[in-house]
Amino acid sequence: MKTILTPIVAGLAGIILITTVARADDPRTNSWFTTYAGQYARIYTNDASKTAGKTVTTWTNGTTIQTLPAYCGVQEIYSSSNWVYIRSTGLGSFVMGPWYLNAAHTQAFPNWPVNQKTLYRFPRVPTVPTTKTASGGGPIGYFVDGAAMFNSWDAFTWSTVSNTDAQNITGYWNRDAYVNEGVSFDANNAHQAGGQYHYHANPPALRYQLGDHVDFNSATKTYSEDTNAPTKHSPILAWTSDGYPVYGPYGYSIATNANSGIRRMISGYVLRNGQNGTDNLPVTGRTTIPQWAVRLYGVSANQTGAPFTGIHTNGCYMEDNDYLGDVTNSSTGTNYQQGVDFDLDEYNGRYCVTPEFPNGTYAYFVSISSNGTPVFPYNIGRGFYGNPTGGTVTVISETVATNFLGNTNLTSTLNTPSVNNGTVTLTWSAIEGGSYQVEATTNLADSSAWTVLGAGVSPNQITGGYTNVTSLPDRFYRVGRNSVATYDSPGTTLFATNCVAPGGAAYRGQSVQLSITLPTGAGYPPTFPPANAPITSVTIGGITAISTTYATQGTVVTLFTIPSGYTPTGSQTVVVTFQNSMPTYTLTGYFTIN
Repeated sequence: MKTILTPIVAGLAGIILITTVARADDPRTNSWFTTYAGQYARIYTNDASKTAGKTVTTWTNGTTIQTLPAYCGVQEIYSSSNWVYIRSTGLGSFVMGPWYLNAAHTQAFPNWPVNQKTLYRFPRVPTVPTTKTASGGGPIGYFVDGAAMFNSWDAFTWSTVSNTDAQNITGYWNRDAYVNEGVSFDANNAHQAGGQYHYHANPPALRYQLGDHVDFNSATKTYSEDTNAPTKHSPILAWTSDGYPVYGPYGYSIATNANSGIRRMISGYVLRNGQNGTDNLPVTGRTTIPQWAVRLYGVSANQTGAPFTGIHTNGCYMEDNDYLGDVTNSSTGTNYQQGVDFDLDEYNGRYCVTPEFPNGTYAYFVSISSNGTPVFPYNIGRGFYGNPTGGTVTVISETVATNFLGNTNLTSTLNTPSVNNGTVTLTWSAIEGGSYQVEATTNLADSSAWTVLGAGVSPNQITGGYTNVTSLPDRFYRVGRNSVATYDSPGTTLFATNCVAPGGAAYRGQSVQLSITLPTGAGYPPTFPPANAPITSVTIGGITAISTTYATQGTVVTLFTIPSGYTPTGSQTVVVTFQNSMPTYTLTGYFTIN
């Protein structure tokens, strides 16, 4: 028997073909892990469900609720010459959870993950400033599976005012997240802030999916470092907001030689425990911060920290670690040397060649011990090597190329069929929640000769399947998607037109990023409010802006969407209202809506 497949046709399936327009060799757009973009995110709700392998695609713990299924991770990728944009649900493509507050797993962690509907951008051409920027709370980048990267801080800092750890304050002894919160991590070293799933350290589940020297135990559903010697360079695991990649823990032995062999990258940080030339904090007390922190924070070393009581053991704080480049090697009488005694600089990276950057790039590397245990500073150091100009945005206000669209925009592909004694087994790539129809014909020339063999065929996650028994010697098959179950959207991406006021114009139905130049002269204050002065609202006619910034004195940048049926059209009055008794600017005829 001969079986012939025809491609899935758009008219039957309702499938949109997305053309990739970015350069095929550009890792900034093609390193994102989109294999499971058509699969629902899943969690284990507790240890019992994990042991039984029972997952759920909707969930609630009374605090965080995922009412509808949401697709995994990165769902859209766009790019311009200056930026790469990703839209992500922030949910991992492996099974997430469960999460607990204690090692005995008797106290449930209060937060479960939910769809974040994030739009985040990364600079395509990184820059390296002389003065470095410390990372803060929240996302400092995104892993290639679309989950957020948080820094090494658990958001608690020692307060010399209250002599206790306080949350979200500025200070010089900052608690280490892995040390203090690691008990609440799932098998991928991740948990939630609110509903935002994020990694603080080595992500073994993601690395396993990417083939990066990690084993999976299907019985215990846990991950461990492969005990064999590594044979290939780690893949890109993430991108940070300064535009540099984060690789897994394995790189070339010699930074600029791709033929030098593969080994685990060694962090430049060691605990301040009296070894390796460091001071011994349990003996001296926390009276000085290390030199890497002095440089980054711009303060003197003399900063008092917590006493060694309770949870405040050595390693509790990031500043309990020293950078070897600042420490004297007793064997040589000089400081330890990067590239000789350790691999990674104080930002946890190095300049090197990689498979994706054969001509060289600066890159961060995930830090682990030989058995896979995360070691400080985990993903990147407390400071960025580059200028962290990337971040969350609400709109794309430039012309971009569409590099990838996920979920219902994914194109299905039929695999080579299995044929055995008249039994034809068809499989195809699918999207979860889709309903598929299988048809067959013996006459391609007759468009009306197609027969429906199966309707309402549901895939197994992202793999569709259908078996047909036939005695016909030749047959053509086709498969199409007819519908998709309701799901939680990753969010709607707004593409805004850049306009200026006074004098600018836009059409109804457009999203607009408007740069408003405040006026001077008769009827207006003699000086502008200072830069970053708080603004209550900006209105254009009857439309209230979605977001507003005032970073440059005298210029207000605002985003708004014009409803398609907006009236009246024509010239509009723009009203900028500042807070704290500062002036309100009423600007008649400052902008036109057509």
